[in-house]
Amino acid sequence: MIKEALFIGGTGTISMAITRLISTKPDWHLTVLNRGSRHTDLPANVTELNVDISDEEAAKKALEGKSFDCVCDFIGFVTEQLERDYRIFKGKTKQFMYISSASAYNKLPSDYIITEGTALANPYWEYSRNKIACEDFLMKKYREEGFPVTIIRPSHTYDERSIPMGVHGSKGSYQVIKRMLEGKPVIIHGDGSSLWTMTFNEDFAVGFAGLMGNCHAIGEAFQITSSETLTWNQIYASVASALNVELKPYYVSSYFLAEAGKKYDFTGSLIGDKSNSVVFNNSKVKAVVPEFNPSISFNDGVKRCIDYVMSHPECQVEDPEFDEWCDKVIAAVDEACNKLKN
Repeated sequence: MIKEALFIGGTGTISMAITRLISTKPDWHLTVLNRGSRHTDLPANVTELNVDISDEEAAKKALEGKSFDCVCDFIGFVTEQLERDYRIFKGKTKQFMYISSASAYNKLPSDYIITEGTALANPYWEYSRNKIACEDFLMKKYREEGFPVTIIRPSHTYDERSIPMGVHGSKGSYQVIKRMLEGKPVIIHGDGSSLWTMTFNEDFAVGFAGLMGNCHAIGEAFQITSSETLTWNQIYASVASALNVELKPYYVSSYFLAEAGKKYDFTGSLIGDKSNSVVFNNSKVKAVVPEFNPSISFNDGVKRCIDYVMSHPECQVEDPEFDEWCDKVIAAVDEACNKLKN
């Protein structure tokens, strides 16, 4: 019997790999509901509903008479959106999967080993607090009404279209790549020794797909990440190696960056996330999804990214404002250090 899945979104960094994987499974039929973004990239056997989910009445009309074995919201960021999902899908799905975030875990962390039992609290990043509130709403509905929720907490998940970096501007990471290619110093937060995890979206998709329609996933939260732990120095060195250039790191305190770069919200993205050493224990998802065994190393994944980005001009989005900001920060730190020396 064919199972029916609905993805709200389905074409983003995390979700596109899952969409492609589910489209190869003969026991699933997938429908994606979105506004048509990247629709030409969808596999031929995926059904597309071009509806804006924020138009609740239009969404209800498009879904009238349909029910699903699994629904996943990839684009819900605030509780109002999940309240809408609850109204639409209550009684219409056997499982509701929500993409939360590993940034919701306690910051600053009391232990660098992260499990699903790690407390959720992030006073530094509104994005993370909103994700926590969404989780709280859904789990309340599960406890009180049996709404069949599964919470997914990805960490830094990437695909071939963008090279993942720690410090970048609002237009993405390409300007950092451009600085490397031009032989300029690139800013690394802290001293580059904190621990981090990068997960290629194809590895993530295997863990996610194994939780779809899985009775052991109902009412549970799962983090899905690579098992490879890297320092930020190793991450930047891998990028430079893939570009075949010399890495010229320039180390700046995360707190200084947070103060100097208010436009970029480094308080949230660094102090509330990337500047903290974390190692994810994935034993829970591996116990439920035995086939989940991340195999794409960052070295291999970032080479795929570099090849793709450098061969696709549309991915090479320059950010002169961020480039200028980097130069100013470096000059300011140099000046302060020189004053101290004297």
